[in-house]
Amino acid sequence: MLGSLCTLITALTCVSGVTLVTQKPPVVALTTGQTATMDCNLGTVTSDTANWYKQVPGGVPQYVLRFYHGWSSVEYGSGFSAPKFTSNHQSQTDYRLIIKNVEEGDSAIYYCTTWDDSAKQNLIVTGSTLPPPVLTVFPPSTDELQSNKATLVCVASLPSPSLGFADVTWTAAGSPVSSGVSSSSAVQQPDQTFHISSYLAIQTADWKRDKAYTCQVSVGSKASEKKQQADTITISHLLLYCFVLFDHFGLHDVHKSNALNTFFLLFYL
Repeated sequence: MLGSLCTLITALTCVSGVTLVTQKPPVVALTTGQTATMDCNLGTVTSDTANWYKQVPGGVPQYVLRFYHGWSSVEYGSGFSAPKFTSNHQSQTDYRLIIKNVEEGDSAIYYCTTWDDSAKQNLIVTGSTLPPPVLTVFPPSTDELQSNKATLVCVASLPSPSLGFADVTWTAAGSPVSSGVSSSSAVQQPDQTFHISSYLAIQTADWKRDKAYTCQVSVGSKASEKKQQADTITISHLLLYCFVLFDHFGLHDVHKSNALNTFFLLFYL
């Protein structure tokens, strides 16, 4: 993305590999009228400006503003001005972009850049509170488990106002996992929702150790998580087991029905 920014915006001079620019949090979800704040750390850079760009998915980056800790005022790009847009600093490397009274048109990716690197942050503005993502996690296939590697797949359905912006994380037995994780770009569905797929590649031996693997997807403050592990027992497995027992003890159909009703009552308590 930095390469694209350099091509499209000639005012930005790029020198890579010197420091790491970071932004937090990765996704901000707000309702109309609220104030968005996005923080950017310039790493080791203390002698250059923090530059902010806005990019609507599928569009070109727009120059919003730039600010330097030694300045008394902010410099703005065309179409952006105070008091809606402003910036301040907490130190010589920590800067903040502030967008007041946000509207749905403010939903976009916001890049914080300096002369040597860039980072991005996603802002979602909606007219009402977003629902949490809906997740499905698939275990490794039987065929794949015959090899040394196994793959878990997490599919997230995101509401249409999210624009497909989401933060996906994995944990193994409660500990964060970053190695072996890859996620697809969001794809809009016919019903206007977005789907994201995330993959976790692990060793077959780790899967067989009965670790619990959890996929968590968050859109702003709304988060959902789903867990998979080797000994996960599904309802279908339990039903099959119950019918085998019933046949073994020669229960009649009416007794099977009563037993199943009792079983489900106990299972969901």
